[in-house]
Amino acid sequence: MRILVCGGAGYIGSHLVKAAYETGHDVLVVDNLSTGHAKAVLGATLKQGDISDFEWLKPLLQQNPCDVVMHFCAHSLVGESISDPAKYYQNNVCSTLNLLKAMLETGHNKLIFSSTAAVYGEPGKTALTESNPLQPINPYGRSKLMVEQILQDFSAAYGLDAVSLRYFNAAGADPSGLIGEKHDPETHLIPNVLNSVMPEKNSRLKVFGADYETPDGSCVRDYIHVNDLASSHLLAAEYLQHQQGYHAFNLGNGRGFSVLDIIRAAEQVTGKSIPYEICTRRTGDPAVLLADASAAQRILGWNPLYTSIEEIIETAWCWHTNNMQFT
Repeated sequence: MRILVCGGAGYIGSHLVKAAYETGHDVLVVDNLSTGHAKAVLGATLKQGDISDFEWLKPLLQQNPCDVVMHFCAHSLVGESISDPAKYYQNNVCSTLNLLKAMLETGHNKLIFSSTAAVYGEPGKTALTESNPLQPINPYGRSKLMVEQILQDFSAAYGLDAVSLRYFNAAGADPSGLIGEKHDPETHLIPNVLNSVMPEKNSRLKVFGADYETPDGSCVRDYIHVNDLASSHLLAAEYLQHQQGYHAFNLGNGRGFSVLDIIRAAEQVTGKSIPYEICTRRTGDPAVLLADASAAQRILGWNPLYTSIEEIIETAWCWHTNNMQFT
């Protein structure tokens, strides 16, 4: 397949690009490099530009016809979305509308969208299925849900075929050590846990909230390895070659680990004691998020390969200890 990857220089996008290239697909990456890294694009051509620029995007699609578009471009910091919602609606929603307009005007009608478990909001302690109510509690989640609703409407009105993949907590790094997770600022738990024991970082770990209704009082999340997310996109692309309409799938392991569980697992992997301080809760953080990914397993044929949290953290630790100068 010929695949256009919007946001392919970012954390999850770059892992998809590597997996697609290694399985024989022809890949073109579009990224404005605002948070992505050109060095992370392996085995593909990179065109630097912004999908919000219609006059740049439409000719690129005309000159590079593809079988499917994969859309990873988004701002994704929950706290920032609360303090600056305009930034999130402008980038996550309006830029997606721009991409969809360019796609339709150039004859492209297949899209895979990076969505999020944040569309569910505060769901309770049971594993979520795709039929759970969609009630996001922060602008980030609302912006992603708006896009999902747009995709459904475009499917009904214009014949767009689309799959939304609702990620739970992406984690880990490619075992090759060539690409991994690097954000500035870093807000994800596992890299912050690992950074806290690296002398170069000199950062003290903060645990936001120890009074949730969970076994140890800290938030519980479902962690899914980034390479398992990448494989799901390729399966979704194959699915769209013979399925019409709009579809949504959860992606997770179905197992929950608390913040303190992650700290203990990281101590086992690194062999280092990890000190931390308890801070107040962050606004917009639900207590528990767990995935029921049985629909993706049954319909797409997707099965995560990385099911051990220690194994996931080990791949991240390998990346962190060998790529501190990655820019």
